[in-house]
Amino acid sequence: MKLANVCIFFLLTKKGDLEKVEQNRLEKHKCIFFKKKKSEKEIKLIIQNWIRTLNIKLGWINDFDKFVSKYAKYFQLLKILRGHEDEINSVKFSPDSRKVVSSSDDRTVRIWDVASGKQIKIFGGHLDFTFAAEFSPNGQTVISCSNDRTIRLWDVESGRELKRFEGHSAWIWSVNFSPDGKYIVSGSADKTIRIWDLHTGKEIKKLEGQPRTVFSIQYSPNGQKIVSASNDDTICVWDVKTNEKLKQLNGHSTSIRRARFSPDNQFIVSCTWDRTIQIWDVESGKELKIVEGHLDAVRDVKYFPDGQTIVSCSYDKTIRLWDIKSGQEIQRLEGHSDRVLGIDMTQFKSGDNKLMRKKYQYNLSYAFSKFQLFAQVQYFYIN
Repeated sequence: MKLANVCIFFLLTKKGDLEKVEQNRLEKHKCIFFKKKKSEKEIKLIIQNWIRTLNIKLGWINDFDKFVSKYAKYFQLLKILRGHEDEINSVKFSPDSRKVVSSSDDRTVRIWDVASGKQIKIFGGHLDFTFAAEFSPNGQTVISCSNDRTIRLWDVESGRELKRFEGHSAWIWSVNFSPDGKYIVSGSADKTIRIWDLHTGKEIKKLEGQPRTVFSIQYSPNGQKIVSASNDDTICVWDVKTNEKLKQLNGHSTSIRRARFSPDNQFIVSCTWDRTIQIWDVESGKELKIVEGHLDAVRDVKYFPDGQTIVSCSYDKTIRLWDIKSGQEIQRLEGHSDRVLGIDMTQFKSGDNKLMRKKYQYNLSYAFSKFQLFAQVQYFYIN
């Protein structure tokens, strides 16, 4: 058995947030790294309970949250990163998990080296807020979208803008690469979903059918479907080849901020301003579960790679992990002074990464509204 670390990225902005971890020594606009301390015996105990949860497939184990909660309490500050001059809207890992790309209201997209904590590149060119940015599947380029109604493709190595995609008539809230890296899909306040050819830069498809702003857009892991979430309180599932709307999922009572596929393409998890998280069956379109606990709008949600756990963040200033089968809250991270905006996750083989000495590792990435710092912490060990 090999041990693996789970890491979390989050953003902070005010000295009050940092007093808890560094006694007022930090300033605004930095990135910070934390490291968890725990004995080998305690780590093995946690792993045994995690494996027991996965292997017996009986769902929730009552004492599991006790192990996770106990294990996640102890952190040590490792690094401070500095950069953005305004709110950070998103944070995403590179495919090899050695870099992080961030987007901000300061109109820039920035790349950070995880091991050194250094800012590697600044992409400047957008004329307004950048809402989202992510790496291509091969990690060589970054795509970003903005309030300036453009999508831009950037070369990671040189920092040059390679291509500009224009056609949306309003803010572009979300953008996502297809799994093969040949296409991108975007969602906008102009009520449309558009698919673009990455090579030519041309729009090749326009999906219409949601009468309000499209906040979230994502390809399924197999590339065959697209899920969109809208301000009209609905989620739509689209067939990539035919452009057909396969399903419309109704159940949330207000604007839906995020919808994401499960790793096996069979389910969708969504979150909304009505404070709930819902899990849906893609084939039938039926709502399978409602997860409740957040005290304010849930801003983002995503599956763990194992498909057994989801993680969410909210305007209630908390980050929460949930067991899917039981709907029980596994862990809650508190102490932030403002709303939490986004989540990303990755699993990788660490190789020579000096920060991570074990072979396999899960990372979680958290972006916070009005926070100017993000941090990496080892969260818990997992097989």
